[in-house]
Amino acid sequence: MSTNSINTNTGAIIALQNLNLTATQLQETQNRVSTGLSVSSAKDNGAIWGIAQNERSSVSSLDAVKQSLQRAQSTVDVAVSAGQTISDLLNQIKAKTLAASDTSLDATSRTALGNDVTALVAQIGRIVNNADFNGTNIIKNGGTTISALANAAGTNVLTVLPQDLSSTGSTTGVVGGWATAASAATVLTAVNTAITNTNAAVAKLGTASNALTTHLNFIGNLQDTLTQGVGNLVDADVAKESANLTALQTKQQLGVQALSIANTSKQGLLSLFR
Repeated sequence: MSTNSINTNTGAIIALQNLNLTATQLQETQNRVSTGLSVSSAKDNGAIWGIAQNERSSVSSLDAVKQSLQRAQSTVDVAVSAGQTISDLLNQIKAKTLAASDTSLDATSRTALGNDVTALVAQIGRIVNNADFNGTNIIKNGGTTISALANAAGTNVLTVLPQDLSSTGSTTGVVGGWATAASAATVLTAVNTAITNTNAAVAKLGTASNALTTHLNFIGNLQDTLTQGVGNLVDADVAKESANLTALQTKQQLGVQALSIANTSKQGLLSLFR
């Protein structure tokens, strides 16, 4: 048997509790809709938020890894371009040296060919000295070893060793200005060796460039995968939350009406004192 009391309005208390609960749920749903996140702070779900933050940190760190790989790739690509040009110049030098080794050639023509070779060798020197990117040159004598970041933790690197294409390296012995067919033939041997060494060095640089490109693509894919993983953890189903929002707004309106009815129910007691 229910008791009519002027001290305690049980109906109003229950209606108010339900209305407050609805208001809390409505605020949470509005936050999900506005942010697009089901977990936007540690208060929503501490464990999931912590995991998501760690993965966000990895995604952000991978930007630095990509930049490091891109710098290394650009440096190596400059070196490859220079190396290919040097290889072409060595082919020209070989042709002129071979012509100078012809015993039927007169001294004047041989000297002219030697001067051409000297000019080509000087051109190789200029290419070697200017083949740098961001201050890094990996084909000059004493060139810099490249170490590019390979992971977000910074515990792994991709290394590209320098390849000396200078006159003290792959192109050693390539000089012009010979006086006889025999001396030209000696230089021809050095030129053939230089061509072989240079092509091998450029091939190594090309392989290194491909390795950097492959790892750069992997890092990009990894970053996308981690971003998707974070989204799977914390992104809200906006369509579902939108439907919930409409339902909760209706429920809130009904709760206000229920509270109003509960508050007016006690008015009947006043009629007993009239």
